[in-house]
Amino acid sequence: MTQPITRCPWPTPGDELYEHYHDTEWGVPEYDDQALFEKLILDGFQAGLSWRTILYKRENFRAAFDGFDPEKIARWDERKIEALLQDAGIIRSRLKIEGARKNAKSWLAIMEQESFSEWLWSYWGGTPLQNNFERMEDVPAKTPISEQMAKDLKKRGFTFCGPVIVYAFAQAVGMVNDHLTTCFRHKELGGG
Repeated sequence: MTQPITRCPWPTPGDELYEHYHDTEWGVPEYDDQALFEKLILDGFQAGLSWRTILYKRENFRAAFDGFDPEKIARWDERKIEALLQDAGIIRSRLKIEGARKNAKSWLAIMEQESFSEWLWSYWGGTPLQNNFERMEDVPAKTPISEQMAKDLKKRGFTFCGPVIVYAFAQAVGMVNDHLTTCFRHKELGGG
């Protein structure tokens, strides 16, 4: 008989998409420059909303946002932004949509000089930080590292990237392993 698995308590039990995201994607180290750009943009759209809301709209975002191609997003004109504001499949916030365009331009500027991935991962020493939290209440919303990273992203022209968003981003892309110690993924992702 198969033993039930124990996972972090935040994915809604029985929500297959949310559980699949937790089990296969959240906390897995991501080093691809464009994949990191996509996740940072989506985390910015999450501001004031739940990640579940964004997760269920992610494929719509990918279609509407030109596959999260920063070169295409950086060239969006007012007509494209107006069309996006009419797209019910995404979060229709002018500030966030215009922020995505601004972030694409900032990403391109960084990529002219260095890898976006290497720059972001350098804040964490290039390897995932292994935390050992037993309860959700112990997991911080932000850390001094996420505060510095957010400050530096803003200096580089990024928007919707405060320290709480940046810490959620770092958790999601595996810069930090914040699966609870009771979760089956904690050990799978290098936790002790």
